[in-house]
Amino acid sequence: MEMPKETFFNLPEEKRQRVIDAAIDEFSQRSFHDARITAIVDAAGIAKGSFYQYFEDKKDLFKYIIGLAAEKKIEYVNRDIMGRIQDCTFFQLLRELYLSGIRFAKENPRLLAIGMQLLNNPELYYEVIGEHRDTTNEFYEKLLEKAMADQELDPKIDTKVASRLLAGLSYSMVDLIYEDGKLDFDDMVFVDKLLYIVENGMKRKP
Repeated sequence: MEMPKETFFNLPEEKRQRVIDAAIDEFSQRSFHDARITAIVDAAGIAKGSFYQYFEDKKDLFKYIIGLAAEKKIEYVNRDIMGRIQDCTFFQLLRELYLSGIRFAKENPRLLAIGMQLLNNPELYYEVIGEHRDTTNEFYEKLLEKAMADQELDPKIDTKVASRLLAGLSYSMVDLIYEDGKLDFDDMVFVDKLLYIVENGMKRKP
């Protein structure tokens, strides 16, 4: 993840937070290309020249905000799931992971709006998400390897391929149920139907 310059972290916490909040407001209301540095600095109460003392450019700030959103989402996972890994089956954990992601989306609508706009910009999406993808893939791969060791899964499954599939579902989860500016689906019903497909496959059983 690209980082702000050291001068940004040397700011008082209250001033840093003003910049972060102003950026989240602007990026949640406008696409990355339409977002205005002028609006951000005005809302944050800083001079435009100061902005470039803190960040290289608008993309640097945007990536920083996406990184903060990723960290916050990890907090949800740690709170909801990490203490239960040893006690749950693989599919129970997967269900809770996806539900945790939906809870994050519902409770952080501005960050959700930024993420949804990111999905509409494939070039920027792959540039930004790519910086977090390896960590996500490794997390799912470890869960898969544990499930393999516990004999929960088909030993023929390639864990690298499966980890990328599951990570991709986690990234697109909200997009699959987000309609007309709101989460328009019973999240538990949706996750259970999705996991039925993941667990049982699509091929008709004899």
